[in-house]
Amino acid sequence: MSRSLPAWTLAVSVAALDQATKAVALARLAGHRPIEVVPDFFSLTLVVNTGAAWGLFRDKGHWLTILAIVALVVLIAARRHFTVTGPLPRIALGLLCGGILGNLTDRVARGHVVDFLSFHYRSFEWPAFNVADSAICVGVGLYLLESFLQKTPEAPSASSPAPLSGSPPS
Repeated sequence: MSRSLPAWTLAVSVAALDQATKAVALARLAGHRPIEVVPDFFSLTLVVNTGAAWGLFRDKGHWLTILAIVALVVLIAARRHFTVTGPLPRIALGLLCGGILGNLTDRVARGHVVDFLSFHYRSFEWPAFNVADSAICVGVGLYLLESFLQKTPEAPSASSPAPLSGSPPS
């Protein structure tokens, strides 16, 4: 059995959870005012996003779709070049791929991404986001954390022999 199976299981689970929560948000929030869950802090509100985070690249969904496909292909093709030996990098890879797949599904099926989680405090309002966005951010964070926690190989000292390279002498 492949060691990367848990990463792909997590990716599919994240994408499915993302789509399920978006379906609920569309059913419950469409045409309604935001639902304040925690007063002056957290609301559920339906936002149609034709761009990327913070409204960047608004109405450039076709380019963002291509970028998402390329990102998925690169992550899948280059996964062996990333450190995916421990559980943390595999979780990060699963979260990244699942988040990308969740938002890509929206772009292909709806022509935009559905956002519905909104944090705010007084006049400050964080842009609305979704489960896929959260998975991508946590995945990147975990991968960065893992890269800082990794032990770097020590450089050979002057007293240690140089490593053998190339083919043996004839």
